[in-house]
Amino acid sequence: MESGNYLLYFVYVFSSVFVIVNPIEASMVYVSLTAGMNPLEKSRIYRRATLVAFIIAILFALAGDLVLRLFGITTDSLSVAGGILLFLVAMDMLRGVHQQKKVTDLELKDANHREDISVFPLATPLLTGPGAITTVVVLMGSAGSIAEKAIVILGVSLTYTATLFVLRFSDYIDRVLGVTGIMVLTRVMGLILGAVAVNFVAVGGWHLYRSIAGG
Repeated sequence: MESGNYLLYFVYVFSSVFVIVNPIEASMVYVSLTAGMNPLEKSRIYRRATLVAFIIAILFALAGDLVLRLFGITTDSLSVAGGILLFLVAMDMLRGVHQQKKVTDLELKDANHREDISVFPLATPLLTGPGAITTVVVLMGSAGSIAEKAIVILGVSLTYTATLFVLRFSDYIDRVLGVTGIMVLTRVMGLILGAVAVNFVAVGGWHLYRSIAGG
């Protein structure tokens, strides 16, 4: 793969992971859950939440193929199933369904009684939920070389680095963009995610068809 193709592949990977993590809208949940906390407590929470979410994503990126083999699932099958899941998430984003859907009302109520909300519900399922995990596993499984796998790891790393800064300045983002601005960005990311989902289904379905036809 030429250097230009590596750059395009990186853009594809980074955009795929970034739009499903959606740190911009996740900041709304973070602001609501940390309301009334002092800056030191907020700093500890967003740093730990981002670190734990990153570790979970990396673990699934590295061990995802092993898990798939353990259950006898192919990457192509997960690509199709994951593409359908991501398409449903994209539709919610385009319709303006709040990110809180990642976290149920019961989980939010439980979070309000927790002293530490960094791991649950912020790190998971908010920042690294089923959609993010599926995306990372599919991207790693479909990477055809060590260089491409390294690009996936880099894309995941930069996504959570960006998430760290988004949560760091979440109060400022909330004031500047407001709910309307954040929802506009969410709809744009939903459109991108929908395209990624269609690509997952198309590529995975084509490979499954070829394997069946060849067999």
